[in-house]
Amino acid sequence: MLATNEILVIAMLGSFIALIFTGFPVAWALAGVSIAFTFIAIHGHEMFGWDTYFLTDMRIFGVFVQRIWAQMSNWILVALPMFIFMGLMLERSGVTEKLMENFIKLFGRFRGGLALGVVLIGILLAASTGIVGASVVLLALLSMPIMLQQGYNKGFASGVVASAGTLGILIPPSIMLIIMADQMSVSVGNLFMGALIPGLMLGVFYIIYILGASFFFKKLAPAPTDLPPVTAKLVFNTLLAVVPPLLLILAVLGSIFMGIATPTEASGVGAFGATLLAAVNGRLNWAVLKDVGIKTTLTTAFIFGIFLGATMFAVVMRQLGGDEFITQSLQALPFGPSGVVLTILFIAFLAGFFLDWLEISLIMLPLVAPVVVLLGFDQIWFIVLFAVVLQTSFLTPPVGFSLFYLKGVAPPGVTIIDIYKGVLPFVALQLLAVLLVFLFPKIVLWLPDRML
Repeated sequence: MLATNEILVIAMLGSFIALIFTGFPVAWALAGVSIAFTFIAIHGHEMFGWDTYFLTDMRIFGVFVQRIWAQMSNWILVALPMFIFMGLMLERSGVTEKLMENFIKLFGRFRGGLALGVVLIGILLAASTGIVGASVVLLALLSMPIMLQQGYNKGFASGVVASAGTLGILIPPSIMLIIMADQMSVSVGNLFMGALIPGLMLGVFYIIYILGASFFFKKLAPAPTDLPPVTAKLVFNTLLAVVPPLLLILAVLGSIFMGIATPTEASGVGAFGATLLAAVNGRLNWAVLKDVGIKTTLTTAFIFGIFLGATMFAVVMRQLGGDEFITQSLQALPFGPSGVVLTILFIAFLAGFFLDWLEISLIMLPLVAPVVVLLGFDQIWFIVLFAVVLQTSFLTPPVGFSLFYLKGVAPPGVTIIDIYKGVLPFVALQLLAVLLVFLFPKIVLWLPDRML
């Protein structure tokens, strides 16, 4: 029979999920549920003698203040607004437009070449921004009209753009990995190194799928016939267009991996580098700087608002003994250690259909990761594996954010059904990546071990 505190834990989780489905803002839902169950537990303990674990008096509100202060003064999180600024400024710098123009001329002559160019640019954007929304919108605006004009299947083109733009959530510098590192008190640099190979591997899977699908199903991606011949000048211009983002990637990730700079320091280098690229391309002015600054502030405020609510939620959950309840429940599963991990990943995958990666990272990950470590698995490996699973949340309906970003800017005639059909093969490829990372932990651990 469940104890009172365990019933409260289940009711607290259920109340939060129910509020999410009403469309209530996530930050307020987390904070409101936390305060409500604090009063329920305290008064139930005082009036009815409920067993509410450690949550027995109003001193819990002092703990709220202490935890929130610790969260807001965390040096690691300074990197968050800097990387957001870097991504938004790079979007306005004109670098991507030059890349797309040259990639279309070079790769567009091949069957599926336009889609291949989109994925390659998506990988470069992922390694230099980490902002999924900006990447999806930018790739859609630049490539979707051209692909449809060349006769590409609507669903195929939509799937390529949505999946390529979503690579930024996994390939470093990733905002998601920074938040996970903060929540689990692990090195951001180690997470970045651990996620690099899985992220690039996923990009390679996309490329192989595009080449295979274009070859066997020729109507998906017809080969154009009106492009000029390849010249040495075209190849040179394409390589020249790739140099600026590569230098930015080297400055940010190279300085982290080589131990020259911390991720927080490297984020400042990245923000300055993106601003410099905008200035060199003649795109930097006061209006651009103001717009990027405002969007950075709004995005950061949104994330930190959820941070505050999640901090309160985690405090109340732990005071009610929620972490111990979940640990005991998972350990009681009759599947063995590997089965427990697979169960956690399956739950995270299902949650991605209805919740954003941010809520799952802040609420679910801190509760289940300690259990996985107790079972003898490497923490860095599991966090990266969890991150690969969460990447699917951007492409799975009904709340896949990449799908909404794409639908908002897609050319007329592209329906949400086209987008759903187009992303299904890429979700399957993401699940294949999850399986490989699960079966071969060295995919994650090899680079951190080598660098250390």
